[in-house]
Amino acid sequence: MKHLSYKTISANSGTVNKEWVVIDATDKILGRLCSQIANIIRGKNKTNYTPHVDCGDNVIVINAEKVRLTGKKMTDKVYTRHTGHPGGQRFATPRELMAKDGRRVVEYAVKGMLPKGRLGRRLYTNLYVYEGPNHPHAAQSPKTVEVQF
Repeated sequence: MKHLSYKTISANSGTVNKEWVVIDATDKILGRLCSQIANIIRGKNKTNYTPHVDCGDNVIVINAEKVRLTGKKMTDKVYTRHTGHPGGQRFATPRELMAKDGRRVVEYAVKGMLPKGRLGRRLYTNLYVYEGPNHPHAAQSPKTVEVQF
């Protein structure tokens, strides 16, 4: 019996080729941008994608404070968190979050699109979000990626 000419290749931590990618968030729509960032972090854009392995790239997002939300989401969308104490439920709109720290809205959106559990928490550490055009990762020589949508 002849053998198949193609074999399924599963990536592992030794065979993964991780790169650094810079994405500019200026005037990009939040959800569309973050879904593509999540795919890059997950590694779904690579040919050797393996669901249970961290095979994605490290993503640097610059100009995070310039991201757009469509419709009335800037004032009507509500982020809910809990302090852990009785009566500790807190609510915030994207406008309030961006006034305090412009990175939080992008971080929350990407975190919600990653898998839940041990792998998702590990993948989330591959995301670096910065306000403004500067970042401290020049030594990694990241390549710039234009997000298509």
